Order: sequence, then structure tokens, then C-alpha cells
Amino acid sequence: MMVLTRPLAALGAVVLSALATIGHVTLFALATFRHIVTPPYYVREYLHALVHVGYLSLPVVGLTAVFTGGALALQIFAGGSRYGAEEVVPQIVALGVVRELGPVMVGLMMAARVTSSIAAEIATMKVTEQIDALVTLSTDPMKYLTAPRVFAGLVTVPLLVAVGDTLGIFGGWFVSMNTLDFNPSTYLKNTVDFLETPDIVSSLVKGAAFGGIATLMGCYFGMNSGRGAQGVGRATKTSVVAAAVLILAANFLLTQAFFAT
Repeated sequence: MMVLTRPLAALGAVVLSALATIGHVTLFALATFRHIVTPPYYVREYLHALVHVGYLSLPVVGLTAVFTGGALALQIFAGGSRYGAEEVVPQIVALGVVRELGPVMVGLMMAARVTSSIAAEIATMKVTEQIDALVTLSTDPMKYLTAPRVFAGLVTVPLLVAVGDTLGIFGGWFVSMNTLDFNPSTYLKNTVDFLETPDIVSSLVKGAAFGGIATLMGCYFGMNSGRGAQGVGRATKTSVVAAAVLILAANFLLTQAFFAT
């Protein structure tokens, strides 16, 4: 009898652990947003977070967007040429980049660069007892460490998505001009005429959501890391995986909410 119940017990333990984690993350997120909207504000930390999360991410986002847009143009042209539909390259590149590739690409870059950095930094502070020192100085660690970083993610990542969308379309345009022999003005006109306001709005909303997820996961797993070097490494790895999975899941839900008919 026990042999039959062991798999069920193991499955139940996994489910209960997952539900407990979801509950902890939810409470952590609610507390973070409460700290964002209530004073005091540590202006220096907010400015540092805005630079680290936003400005310093521009090079990797820009390069990734340009190459992704160029590769997408080549793929669409190769597929469209099979059916005599090569002229749809501008429209599909614009739609694909703005609706999906731009936000998701930036979100995953944030998970790779920002989430890992935040988790490692905060976990190291926990290991070296710097967070305990903040508490000793009557400073709330969530207000000092978490709130500025999540706020920076919510504010700067939509701007990074806008930059990524623009550079992704530029990458498609550049490849189409130099490799696929498209007319420059016609390509740009088709791009502008095809994009609609909901496409742009959905892209920016996704950027805010993905930025919040990426920074929140870094802060959560950093704050709850184990002791020692292994704890820091495990927190960093888990935060990146969790952020990437949640970003992809959120992308599906937001796409369904904006464009499901």
C-alpha cells in the first residue's frame, strides 16, 4: 500500500511547495508595490537602479534587436518567395517585432542581464550580513533594495522595448535594402501604414510587465537565498529561470488579452 501512495505523496509535496512559492511571491510583490507608492524614497538608490536597469541595458538590447530584425526579414522573404508573396516582408517584420519579438526579446535580455545581477547582488549582501546591517540601522531592506529596482524595471523596460522595436524594424529595413532589393521609401510606408495603435500599446504594456517580472524575481530570490557561495549561485540560477518562464507565460496571457477574437 505504501508503495502505491509514495508517488502520490511526492506529487502532493511538489504541488504544495509550488503553491507555497506562488503565495510567497505574491505577498512579496504586493509588499514591493506598497513600498513603491509610500514614502520615504531613497532617491540615490532609485537613480542608480534606473541607470543600471535601463541605460546600461541599451547596448545589448540594441544589438540583439538589429540582428533579430534582419534575420526575420530574411526568413520572411525566403518563406514568402515560395508563394510569390515577397512584398509582405515590411508588414510582417513590423508586426512580428512590435507585437512579439521586441517585447519578448527585451524581456529575456533583462532576465539574462538584470535578474541575474540583482539576485547575485542582493544574495551576496545577505551572505555578508549587509541586509542585517540595514535592519540594525532601522532601514527596511525592501524599501531600500527591492522597491527602487522594481520601479526601474517598470519604468525603463517599456522604453527599452520601444528602442528595441525601432531598431528591430531598422534591422529588417537595412537587410531588405541591401540584400533583398526593396525600395526604401516603399518599405517604410508599408511599415507605418500597417502598424496600428493597439500593436504599439500592447508592446509597451508587455515591456512594463516583463520589466516588473524580471526585477521582482531577482529581488525575491536574492532576498530568500541560502547562505554561502552555493546559496548565491542557486539564487542567481533560479531567479533567471523563473523570470524567463514567467515572461513567456505572461506574454501568452497578454497576447491573448490584446488580440484574442
